[in-house]
Amino acid sequence: MYRNLRPTPLAGALVGGLLAAPLLAVLYLAAVVAGTTFPPFDLFDWLARVLPGSLIRAGINFIVSIIAALNLEDTSRSAKTAEQVLAVVLVAAILMFAGAVLFALLRYGRRERLAGAVVGLVVGLPLALLGIIINTSAAALPPISAIWTATAFLAWGVAGAWVYRWLAAAPPPGTPEPAAAVYALDRRRFLVQLGGATATITVVGAGLGALLSRPLPADGEPQAAAAPGWSDSHALPNADDPLKPAPGTRPEFTPVRDHYRIDVNALPPALDEADWTLSVFGLVDNPLELTLDDLRAGFEPLHQFITLSCISNPVGGDLISTQRWTGVPLRAVLDRAAPLINGGYALIRSADGFDEILPITDARRDERIMLAYAWDGLPLPTEHGFPLRIYIPNLYGMKQPKWIVSIEVTDRYEDGGYWVRKGWDEVARVKSTSVIDTVAAGDLVQDGDRTLVPVGGIAYAGSRGIRAVEVRVNEGEWFPAQLRAPLSETTWVIWRYDWPFQAGEYRFEVRCIDGGGAAQREERHDVYPSGATGLHMRRANL
Repeated sequence: MYRNLRPTPLAGALVGGLLAAPLLAVLYLAAVVAGTTFPPFDLFDWLARVLPGSLIRAGINFIVSIIAALNLEDTSRSAKTAEQVLAVVLVAAILMFAGAVLFALLRYGRRERLAGAVVGLVVGLPLALLGIIINTSAAALPPISAIWTATAFLAWGVAGAWVYRWLAAAPPPGTPEPAAAVYALDRRRFLVQLGGATATITVVGAGLGALLSRPLPADGEPQAAAAPGWSDSHALPNADDPLKPAPGTRPEFTPVRDHYRIDVNALPPALDEADWTLSVFGLVDNPLELTLDDLRAGFEPLHQFITLSCISNPVGGDLISTQRWTGVPLRAVLDRAAPLINGGYALIRSADGFDEILPITDARRDERIMLAYAWDGLPLPTEHGFPLRIYIPNLYGMKQPKWIVSIEVTDRYEDGGYWVRKGWDEVARVKSTSVIDTVAAGDLVQDGDRTLVPVGGIAYAGSRGIRAVEVRVNEGEWFPAQLRAPLSETTWVIWRYDWPFQAGEYRFEVRCIDGGGAAQREERHDVYPSGATGLHMRRANL
């Protein structure tokens, strides 16, 4: 009778999940306040590095499809949030399974605390070890984070065992049936109270963590405004161009805060400028250890307006941005290191384990290949690669590491880089693309007797440039759009087409022709493995 009343593994899964919520909230609060690791993010980062490329692609496609279905505007920010939520859910699921295992063990044993501690450590110790191996964002010393993580999961296991013991307690022998029923009711009431307590701790912990992770005013004074960027005091190079973008067209110059971000980290690596150096070594006559100040002061700065796009950007997507980059030509750094005659490749490594390889002949031939340390005249934000990232013209962002820590000159071509090993295109050259940002039905233009609808967007083909953009309506004739002068030879072009207004439902399509006369590919193709192709379309009811 007593054994049959013992809680089942299903109850253990429920308890494991209930206790997981406050555990994760407290771990998150500690990560914010004390700079310790947050195990769900470490686990997610590890999985992103070890899982086969096909599974990673499936995950990317799933996240992007959900974002598209929900019509969320900022794909990169939404995707990063989704990754973080998935990481938390994954660890919660692991703890639910561990709770089920714990309750199954305790049905046949009596040493509840020991069993709880063992199960907690079986889950917590590997996560603590992952924090030491893979985490690049925590401020606390790795051993401290590891001890804290292991202790927190041990406490989770002991708490789970205590809950089991309370639930497994049977009514004293000879208890009348009505009293036994009340006893069972008390157990259910206890579970409800446990759920309420864990919910309270979770809300308080997560809420405090979220609050403390935001910049707060000091001493009651308003928070200081962000430092002004280059664009705050300078006109863009094409400011005198008479063509104005159609209302609703995206900004020609992307604010840093809005620049897309795609990487393999739940949280970006946090590198301290005081401790960071760029190591240039390998097959060189003069190995280098360069600080950020060395790069800023010891080399002539190079400023470029650059459009960067992600290979995962679907047709018409928003994983493309334009900024003013400042840095050092890679060839200048390599010249100072003096590669040996057999040093044919530069293997670039990042703090997060990302890597890319580049023929040194490319760097010598193209001065635009640069090691960038600033956007819009300000140091790179942490999430965008501080202190150093690379720019290679005409390639998707998957070939351009951030958080760079070393460049090894080698004589071996090592499998094309991180994403190539995951199955993506080895070259990853950007494809011509054009997008309709707006059919501005609310901003009609009068041209004599005609009423015109401004239609506009962007076109991009890397440094090949854009020769022409054409628009058609309801699969009719193609008409040329007007082009605004680009910010540079490596940025997108803003286009505009004023369409004669006619009431009805319409399907607008756009295509571009690059500077060499090659038309944009119209055949629809998925982003994998070489980038999306196809015409962008927008419907409008006028």
